[in-house]
Amino acid sequence: MHKADLRRQMLDRKRQFSQQQLEELSLPVIARLRPLLRDAAIVMVYYSLPDEVNTHQFLDELVTAGKTVLLPEVLDDTTMCLRRYRSQADLQEGAFHIMEPIGECFTDYSLIDIILVPGVAFDTQGHRLGRGKGYYDRFLHNIRHNSRPQLVGVCFDFQKVAEVPVEPYDISVDIVV
Repeated sequence: MHKADLRRQMLDRKRQFSQQQLEELSLPVIARLRPLLRDAAIVMVYYSLPDEVNTHQFLDELVTAGKTVLLPEVLDDTTMCLRRYRSQADLQEGAFHIMEPIGECFTDYSLIDIILVPGVAFDTQGHRLGRGKGYYDRFLHNIRHNSRPQLVGVCFDFQKVAEVPVEPYDISVDIVV
């Protein structure tokens, strides 16, 4: 199956659920994430879009637990930077209508323990299908030269597939939750 076909298939699956149902389906995923992040001090998370595993309350939970939480911001057509998240007040609407953090860029990637990576689909080998812009693959390729944070793919159970098409530039995750 081609990447575009798999993206369409996953979009069709997501459309079968209401926003309320997707939020309910997010709860067991977040519950599986908690033990993985227990010992992490600095984590990169994503501020979820309506069709992704909902991370909004989880971000605040991580901050309350004393974690340093980093969120990506899209800077241009190819680049993201990380900024610290402390509360909802740290957010403003950015590129692609995604809520993004404000403040100084965080650049000491070697300190990041875990990166939660969203995706359209994942397979058992950790191959990830993104939205098609390549932001995460480029970012993760660059960050992995400096450090080795654990990469955790985050998705609904129905987004786990037998095989994700892989290109040489695609970055796989270590585990899928």
